[in-house]
Amino acid sequence: MTDTFRNYTKTLDKVEQFYKDQHENQTVEYVQKMITKYAPLDKKVMTIWEAFDMINEIVDDSDPDINKTQDVHSFQTSEACRKLYPGEEYDWFHLTGFIHDLGKVLCHPEFGESQIFTVGDTNPVGCKFDENIVYHEYFELNPDNNNPKYNTQLGIYEPNCGLDNVLMNFGHDWYLYHVLQQNNCRLPPEAFHIIRYHSFYSWHQNGSYKYLCNFKDEEYLHWVKEFQKCDLYSKSNNPEDIPNVEELKPYYEKLIKKYFPNDKLRW
Repeated sequence: MTDTFRNYTKTLDKVEQFYKDQHENQTVEYVQKMITKYAPLDKKVMTIWEAFDMINEIVDDSDPDINKTQDVHSFQTSEACRKLYPGEEYDWFHLTGFIHDLGKVLCHPEFGESQIFTVGDTNPVGCKFDENIVYHEYFELNPDNNNPKYNTQLGIYEPNCGLDNVLMNFGHDWYLYHVLQQNNCRLPPEAFHIIRYHSFYSWHQNGSYKYLCNFKDEEYLHWVKEFQKCDLYSKSNNPEDIPNVEELKPYYEKLIKKYFPNDKLRW
């Protein structure tokens, strides 16, 4: 039943508080500061599996659907991707599901960022905040909401400039995209678009911000929406739905070797 997912009326107070804090503080200035901080990828050198071990310790405070650590969610998502699109020609889609949330290493103590600024839904900054964004009312607290440079429909952007030219609120989507791009990951462009925009729910589920999208965004929207089916609807806290890691790990080890030319990545 799809209406049992992303049902924020049944969430704990901490989820609403999470989005209140995020919407209030994710400004253009903040996003630019964080990009400057993390774009050099000079914080750590580690493998995909070492990053995976770090997210084993993280439970996403913004998620109303599951209270398991992120490694469980990764396997649930990737196995749902395999079920939806079986076959070797779609192994890139399987691996995308497996690694899609590795950017959440940012909120591991070793990186030290607050979950408020690393997880949750994403949205553009530098233009009007769309009403389809969850807990939209809390953008009233964001300084950019009252800045005439940023509070119009287009804000600082040109029509159909393309999402790659739009500043999104800073978080794990942008970070992992940047890590993969700068470490010469061989996944196809569709996978990069999924990684970068899978948390942009107001776009891929509600059709918001189409005026910022270009042909590339429209072309890859299909795959982002297909991925969302696996990312969202695979979530389960039931013990029988927890994947057997030892059985599944060899398959993803093979895919990592196929799509990553280097064992160690810069983060």
